Amino acid sequence: MDEKVFEIIDKESKRQESTIELIASENHVSPAVMKAVGSCMTNKYAEGYPGKRYYSGCENHDAIESLAIERAKELFNCNYANVQPHSGASANIAVFLAFMNPGDKYASLVLSDGGHLSHGLKINISGKYFEPVHYPLIYDEDDDGFETINYDAVREVCLEHKPKMLLCGYSAYPRIIHFDKMREIADECGAYLMCDIAHIAGLVAGGVHPSPFPHAHVVTTTTHKTLRGPRGGLILTNDEEISTKIDRAVFPGSQGGPLMHIISGKAVCFGEALQPEFKDYSRKIVENAQALAKGLSGRGFRLVSGGTDNHLMLVDLRKKLPDNTGKEVAVWMESAGMIANHNGIPKDPRPPMQTSGIRLGTPAVTSRGMGPKEMDQIAEWIDRVIISKGDVLVLAKIRKEIKKFCLNFPLPH
Repeated sequence: MDEKVFEIIDKESKRQESTIELIASENHVSPAVMKAVGSCMTNKYAEGYPGKRYYSGCENHDAIESLAIERAKELFNCNYANVQPHSGASANIAVFLAFMNPGDKYASLVLSDGGHLSHGLKINISGKYFEPVHYPLIYDEDDDGFETINYDAVREVCLEHKPKMLLCGYSAYPRIIHFDKMREIADECGAYLMCDIAHIAGLVAGGVHPSPFPHAHVVTTTTHKTLRGPRGGLILTNDEEISTKIDRAVFPGSQGGPLMHIISGKAVCFGEALQPEFKDYSRKIVENAQALAKGLSGRGFRLVSGGTDNHLMLVDLRKKLPDNTGKEVAVWMESAGMIANHNGIPKDPRPPMQTSGIRLGTPAVTSRGMGPKEMDQIAEWIDRVIISKGDVLVLAKIRKEIKKFCLNFPLPH
């Protein structure tokens, strides 16, 4: 055993056990997923696809990848699945390679309004080699849809620029996405509709968020976050021709050998998500998010768009803390035992490394068995942290309370 490595891993285990995980893109996997990811499946090179490998000795790897594919298709009610992408970002790049040439245009939501770096950030390959044109949110505070997707503006942008692809699905958007409206716009301007459901995949699988199918031409997602599986990517479609293009874009277009231990974990994850209990889990994620949002709103916090329909919320801190940044608040919260990330808000006056907001999510706390009562307690702790403006004594007192609190909600085992 490598004592130095496992000493660090043990410290991380204790950190997770004794803190409240509120990062919207993180979760706690089951022991079965953990065991699969740490299995002997990591030892094998399996370039290619089931039945068409470039190496011998892949019989069991063919079987487990085929199982993962079949479970993914059943889970999302689609005809084709590629389970090999190493991450959500690599899944997105594979789709870009399948549908576009360098320099081609696609439409997406700007990162500062809730998009993702792989949706057109200039320093990312999606912004370096392709040309994003961005559609906005609704910014009129008198509009009932304030800080939600402006579908009329999406249509205008697409009709003006004629992108090859319309991309929807976001990393910091707390409301329902209307995939049917997006498909209507894509059809009108002659674009493919790509839906990146990395954040909401588990909610889609659990039936508490509308599915991108049958509207999407292609769907990408991660397998962690709300889906509660290993860190990895997934691409889905109902179209055989698109499926062939996707397979070629993943391998050999953008990846070499698949991570078979991660694919094994994906197979376990999809199997767990097909169980009836997962629907209840997904429902509880949303209930907890709305309870946390209510607890924060009741304590005077402003939430972007006024609340949440899914697993996450964006907290605009300026009303409570006009002189402090989201980054400062995230540091204070960590000292108190709550893990969150600073995040930009729409029209944020501060730079991305500072921000005026924090992003909170409830997948991980739901996995630990917490409910609406605990969400209100978490809202109270957040409020106390912020009122204290980082007072060391206050943070230390809350940290003790949270350590004791976490003993009642063990990690999945």
